Amino acid sequence: MVATKIFDKTILENAKSWPFEEARKIIARKRVKEKGFALLETGYGPSGLPHIGTFGEVARTTYVRKAFEALTGMKTKLYAFSDDRDGLRKVPDNIPNKELVAKYLGFPLTKVPDPFGCHESFGHHNNNKLMEFLDSFGFEYEFQSSTDWYFSGKFNNVLLKVLRNHKEILDVMLTTLREERAATYSPFLPISPKTGRVLQVNIEKYNIDAGTVVFKDEDGTLTELPVTDGNCKLQWKVDWAARWTVFDVDYEMSGKDLIDSVKLSSQICRILGGEPPVSFSYELFLDEEGKKISKSKGNGIGVDDWLRYAPQESLANFMFASPKSAKKLYFDVIPRQIDDYTTHLKNFETQEDSKRIDNPVWHINSGNPPQSESDISYSLLLNLVSVCNTDDRNILWGFIKKYKKDATPENMPFLDKLVGCAINYYHDFVKDNKSYSIPTDLQREALQDLLDELSKLTGNEDAAKIQEIVFEVGKRHPFEDLKSWFNTLYKTLFGQENGPRMGSFIALYGINETKELIKSALERTK
Repeated sequence: MVATKIFDKTILENAKSWPFEEARKIIARKRVKEKGFALLETGYGPSGLPHIGTFGEVARTTYVRKAFEALTGMKTKLYAFSDDRDGLRKVPDNIPNKELVAKYLGFPLTKVPDPFGCHESFGHHNNNKLMEFLDSFGFEYEFQSSTDWYFSGKFNNVLLKVLRNHKEILDVMLTTLREERAATYSPFLPISPKTGRVLQVNIEKYNIDAGTVVFKDEDGTLTELPVTDGNCKLQWKVDWAARWTVFDVDYEMSGKDLIDSVKLSSQICRILGGEPPVSFSYELFLDEEGKKISKSKGNGIGVDDWLRYAPQESLANFMFASPKSAKKLYFDVIPRQIDDYTTHLKNFETQEDSKRIDNPVWHINSGNPPQSESDISYSLLLNLVSVCNTDDRNILWGFIKKYKKDATPENMPFLDKLVGCAINYYHDFVKDNKSYSIPTDLQREALQDLLDELSKLTGNEDAAKIQEIVFEVGKRHPFEDLKSWFNTLYKTLFGQENGPRMGSFIALYGINETKELIKSALERTK
């Protein structure tokens, strides 16, 4: 590992990457100076399993957290808050025993039986999955449960504040709601003492002195309940504001679709005597067609999907880049993200400190990036797998060792991981789509020329020299441009529209092996 670098104060003050810009906003908060630490929060709705958006939100918040620590030397906390007191609104499609769960619609998630049969409740099951998920990526966080906070009494003071200020909170909320919804809206959602469901009902009376609310239960009977000790839950925008107030949250990010909710919760937080946190709104992901990704539509990529084809660092790299710009999230972006990450890693080793501090790998690796293992790109490995048409890692490592004699899976574990990922990607996305083109007369002449030039080489030439030869051959023939020449190589040699840097590929695959590849292309007639 590259030793952790303590950057000069001037370097840190001039850092321009977005996590440092966000961290400076936290530093400007008076409360942070008074507390001597910063609290950052991410929220999670445990009605479903953690997903790629969960990773993105925690990763991006962590980048800001580490930038704040570097700038100030102060401590930080990250709360991963689960809204597990929320009522179950619908039965998820991806669970067993749906009939069992369907009986508990409206119940708090920690009162719904676990359909998997391994935890105290469905909420506990998904909370556990969240922690397993975050732990698997090495995130540092403190898990917080809504159920625990409500039942322990730690929310009692703020619940009573909501009761005392319910009219002012209603003034904020009612103008934003449809007429039908506004007619029964209350900051409080009573938990029916008879059925156990979270109720969206009209509050008949707010008893501020008694600390209670009166409502009609599901059977129509007038019922009075304390707002404290878990008897009521807050509506989610009010709940969000209450958390900010009780925890004194300094920073929280959320999707662009929640911008209006952030504004409303900030107003309510001020009513409750709190200071809203610094907020950051990130853009949502789009699918290949530019449509918003939806879990219910299934038009996105899951974390497990991504990790089948690439290491987690590449996913972190995707999340780091331009969080305020809409980005397409589909399988074709994965190879580029891996190569971008490894390029950043290679550059980090020779950059000046003023560049290192804004390099994505500094943030992705919490200020301590590993050393770059090799110059073999993921796209190069994909094409090696393609021409070898194999899932045998030993065969692929045979080519790698010829190219880099001291390379082994043991001393280059990251590269070995890339080999396995490249095999998976090739078999799932490339193999069945390969279509070799038959060379035209012009293309045959150029391919023969390249074959002749490669035959003159000794085998000791490096990738740069070979690339130069490939360029010169292309220039000697009347292609429209050099791009057309390289497209010819990709289509005739690999059966693909795109391909690697040819000098690097030939150096890795071998000159004699590449000559045989060209001969096969020249012999192709159909």
